[in-house]
Amino acid sequence: MPHVIAIDGPAGAGKSTVARELARRLGWRYLDTGALYRAVALAAEQAGIANDAGAQLAALAMKLDLHQDASGRTFIGPSDVSQMIRTESVTRSASAVSALPEVRAALLQVQRSAGARENLVCEGRDMASVVFPEASLKIFLDAREEVRAERRTKELAAKDGTADASQVRADMHNRDHADSTRATAPLTRTAGHIHLDTSHLAVEDVLATIEQLVKERLFHQPAR
Repeated sequence: MPHVIAIDGPAGAGKSTVARELARRLGWRYLDTGALYRAVALAAEQAGIANDAGAQLAALAMKLDLHQDASGRTFIGPSDVSQMIRTESVTRSASAVSALPEVRAALLQVQRSAGARENLVCEGRDMASVVFPEASLKIFLDAREEVRAERRTKELAAKDGTADASQVRADMHNRDHADSTRATAPLTRTAGHIHLDTSHLAVEDVLATIEQLVKERLFHQPAR
């Protein structure tokens, strides 16, 4: 049975950076589940489907040839949409789209099938609570809101040279609320999660901590 490392947490906590690099170091597959919802939001935007049209969005999600390669790049058919799904408009739409139970149900098997084939590092909001409740290792990455907003502002500024820090923080606050209070698969810490606050940690420190957990809990190698 393949191992699954599930990394959950709010936006800006470092999930994508940590999960992608951890997968690279372990030689495992990486799955960015948030990108799947972003891809549906992008396709809906292009098709003129409203963010609250659950049945239409679910039908769209099931019809899309939606997949990721081993490094986590996201494709709709042959088109690499990895950059297109990272705009602020798609980010806002994805938050609404991902709250719909019909869409989450449509994408659930896409996510689980990745973990059935090979060892997997995945990240999202409900990896340990819903998608992979039997994950070998469950991590919850968090950080203070102001720290996460600052990280996201720098990330956006690096892409296009501009970013409104106050708007980024407001959007993040709203998304935190929406993700944690939605009726279906809310962002939540489970009893099995190991909580890591990354507010004052460098990426390398977070990775070192998780790598040690992998050695101890998955491969039974004691700390030196």
